[in-house]
Amino acid sequence: MTTKKKPAKPTKPGSEDRTKIADMVLEGMRSGLSCFKACAVAGVHSSTFNDWINADAALAVRYAGAREALIEKMANELLEIADTPVGSTDSGATDSGAVQKQRLQVDTRKWLLSKLAPKKYGDKLELSGDKENPLHVKQTIDASKLTTDVLSQIMAAKDATDES
Repeated sequence: MTTKKKPAKPTKPGSEDRTKIADMVLEGMRSGLSCFKACAVAGVHSSTFNDWINADAALAVRYAGAREALIEKMANELLEIADTPVGSTDSGATDSGAVQKQRLQVDTRKWLLSKLAPKKYGDKLELSGDKENPLHVKQTIDASKLTTDVLSQIMAAKDATDES
């Protein structure tokens, strides 16, 4: 009777292996791969790599730098795509399909950049006003639309405040 061998359990990489794999992932990110793709190329699951980042402050700092480099590379690609001349058809007319593809590539990268780095590439919505002229919120109440019960409560609260 033959016995089936149990599949070998994957071994956890040691610190040297982990460092080499992390270096491969970070280098992949700096060259333009997403973290997910860079992890796949390096042979590590992205959730495992994220666990390493959470457990190692130095690796987290290096990851942040690689992520920033990836974002900058994406921004540069966006400019390259936008500046690339659009091809033409055999008749010499502008290829509308190529224009649409180029627009989609630019819009996708713009959207992604606005999510990955909203402070730098997101739409700026400032509601605070400037330091010299801050916003003031004023609320007015039309007393003629208040019920007598509410007006009585307001007057009672005012009288209690005046007595204190």
